[in-house]
Amino acid sequence: MSDADPHAITNSDALRAVIGAEIPGLGEKNQNRLNEFAVYFLARVPFLILSTADQNGNIDASPKGDAPGFVLVEDDQTLVIPDRPGNKLAYGHQNILSNPKVGVLFMIPGTPETLRVNGSATLTADPVLLERLAARSKPAVLAIRIRVEECFFHCAKAFIRSDLWKPEAWPERQKISFGAMFAKQTGADAEAAKQIDAVVEADYRDNL
Repeated sequence: MSDADPHAITNSDALRAVIGAEIPGLGEKNQNRLNEFAVYFLARVPFLILSTADQNGNIDASPKGDAPGFVLVEDDQTLVIPDRPGNKLAYGHQNILSNPKVGVLFMIPGTPETLRVNGSATLTADPVLLERLAARSKPAVLAIRIRVEECFFHCAKAFIRSDLWKPEAWPERQKISFGAMFAKQTGADAEAAKQIDAVVEADYRDNL
């Protein structure tokens, strides 16, 4: 192709020539189970991002959050993420059904280090487990059980560079209007856009 990137990196040797050799011994931090430090961290986590892909490699990254400790540690190789009411598009769920491999990034506000877990996931509607995962007097809709295959802490550099946990560096909150976006895409009028935003706000208020 005439517009091909002449600087494209297409193999491991080329990659290493740019970023350097792997730091000896650093990979040893990766474990196939949750150690005491990971369990301690998970007990304080209120937010995570779950990454999935289907059998064709189509990817989804889904945020999930609740009160600190909402992720259940069943044992040192198994954790469970509750699923709450959502938009029912179920992209991540469908991916898990066709390809169980997942990656999860766990975050604690104000803590620049993060915990990463890679593994294999299954979905369950076990009523006893869903009740155990209840929040706001409602059981979880379903549960995502992950068998841990790789677990490690990630350094703080991305959070330090971004000032993510520094409120004084935060921009003004951006108002996202789903109604305006829908109207733009479909040609709906301004009144319809307002109604959609009202429905979204009511859902935020009443359907967590």
